[in-house]
Amino acid sequence: MNATTGVSNEPLAGKVALVVGASRGIGAAIGAAMARAGATVVLAARDRRALAQRVAEIEELGGQALALQVDVLAEDSVQGLLEEVARRHGRLDAAVNNFAGGGRPPAPLADWEAADFDSAVATDLRGVFLCLKFQLRLMAKNPHGGAIVNMSSTAGEQGVGGLAGYVASKFGVGGLTRVAALDYAAAGIRVNAIAPGPILTDRLAAAGPRAREMAAAAVPLGRVGRVEDVAAAAVWLCSAQSGFVTGTVLAVDGGRLAGVPAFAVNPGRRD
Repeated sequence: MNATTGVSNEPLAGKVALVVGASRGIGAAIGAAMARAGATVVLAARDRRALAQRVAEIEELGGQALALQVDVLAEDSVQGLLEEVARRHGRLDAAVNNFAGGGRPPAPLADWEAADFDSAVATDLRGVFLCLKFQLRLMAKNPHGGAIVNMSSTAGEQGVGGLAGYVASKFGVGGLTRVAALDYAAAGIRVNAIAPGPILTDRLAAAGPRAREMAAAAVPLGRVGRVEDVAAAAVWLCSAQSGFVTGTVLAVDGGRLAGVPAFAVNPGRRD
């Protein structure tokens, strides 16, 4: 317990937390943050080698972690993942579904092939549905309920030209999140989503300084986000500190969704 704030330094102590899509970037940061918050963490993704590295990093810091492979496009794989979590730990207290299909390059909607649209929906929306389906079944057995966080995007709260499949899928994630929150509130399970804005992941870093400058210029707070910013929000939403929060999409975007900043306004100036 922090003597100054009265907030526990390990808000997930004693909890079993699953992070799907934990091999790198935001998902890896969430897994590490969950472990620092006291949870026993299960990291899941397709890349077995990257997962092993994430587990080693957590264990080096004194945390507890387990790597399990999963393909979110395959229902039997997702079901098997949750069965293994139940076999290893007997329960599930928190889960984060963090993944997004790479998709095709941006293009006007009429230029999208149906196969590209279907691929985006399969990963970004159907994958979330499958994870929720089996996570909720296991979590509903807990007498104390639990918490689930789905990864959406600011593109799931406002349109982005050229990204028809991604935008449609992320809007759907918000809808699934709200439906699950309503369906399982009586079981004490809270379901929320996070909508990150521009975050300094490997993809943005690889795009170069100019791309990062342009992304930062579009953010009212004047910078791109860090993966740790999103991870902190995920830990909070999975902890008792957010115990009266469910069915919401939390923007972690530096103010991008707030609206359009006023032009040439200096809040410190008085004429």
